[in-house]
Amino acid sequence: MNQSIVHVALVVKDYDEAIAFYTQKLNFRLVEDLYQPEQDKRWVVVAPPGPAGGTNLLLAKASKPEQEPFIGNQAGGRVFLFLRTDDFWRDYRAMLANGIEFVREPQEQPYGTVAVFKDLYGTLWDLLEFKPDHPLA
Repeated sequence: MNQSIVHVALVVKDYDEAIAFYTQKLNFRLVEDLYQPEQDKRWVVVAPPGPAGGTNLLLAKASKPEQEPFIGNQAGGRVFLFLRTDDFWRDYRAMLANGIEFVREPQEQPYGTVAVFKDLYGTLWDLLEFKPDHPLA
């Protein structure tokens, strides 16, 4: 599986549950788990399956003002995050097999193939494979 995270940070409520979600459901690997007692912050880095060196996903505990640079714009409560894959149907089937709930079934769009799933906290993610001629492909 060769995925890369495009938005690279997500604020979580429960680290252990979030780590389990990404490592057990999405087959991510735990890269770093660091607690800073002086700031009472825990920084967890997980990476998608595949060769090392890809973009990592940072799970961070932060206050609401600190969240803004991480989670970006929200519309209707949705945080815009997506996983980009090089083999949509393989990864979609693997996620279904791991119990991932999709809230929007796969659709062909002008830019590629996309389906929407939820993480532990109800955050919506796009599983997305761009068409070969797309600038982000």
